[in-house]
Amino acid sequence: MASADDRHLIEVPQNSQELFKGHFLHAFRDSVRLPDGRSAVREYVRHPGAVMVVPLLPQPDGSLRVVLERQYRYPVKQVMIEFPAGKLDPGEDVLACAQRELQEETGYRAAEWARAGVMHPVISYSTEFIEVWFARGLTAGERHLDEGEHLDVITASPAELLQWCRDGQVTDAKTLTGMLWLQNVLSGAWALEWRAAR
Repeated sequence: MASADDRHLIEVPQNSQELFKGHFLHAFRDSVRLPDGRSAVREYVRHPGAVMVVPLLPQPDGSLRVVLERQYRYPVKQVMIEFPAGKLDPGEDVLACAQRELQEETGYRAAEWARAGVMHPVISYSTEFIEVWFARGLTAGERHLDEGEHLDVITASPAELLQWCRDGQVTDAKTLTGMLWLQNVLSGAWALEWRAAR
């Protein structure tokens, strides 16, 4: 959060040039005035924002598993392990987006939801933010994947997921952040305020 004391850090936009506008990405090149008066160029992507869901799935034996996905991500040419996530549609409520993405991608609906926080995954070149939500009271149902979307739904214990993060099997930034939240929620260090699904 910027304050008056941050003037020695803030860059002031002078002009902006649109470089590319696609179906998903919108790229710009801005000229900025640096705090010392010099000029510089900043290239970045405008992003509509997204949500990520950490779905909690208690087991009959009292243990806990979380719902994850395996999905091929073309830019890195790898199958990635991730928490369910998706971008906001124009004007869409964030919780509604979280509920939609969970149901569409995994088939699960949740009885209760809790907002954990927000993350900015690529602050050096994108405006993207991701709202982090937890979901519990899951009921399985049918998936409704987008056209061209292919993914596997898997589950893991928190200990398994932590091991995958440590061993480099999970490198997705939002999922690593989700694991940080999950670890602190389960330890009792970070509290969540649950609300019924609407």
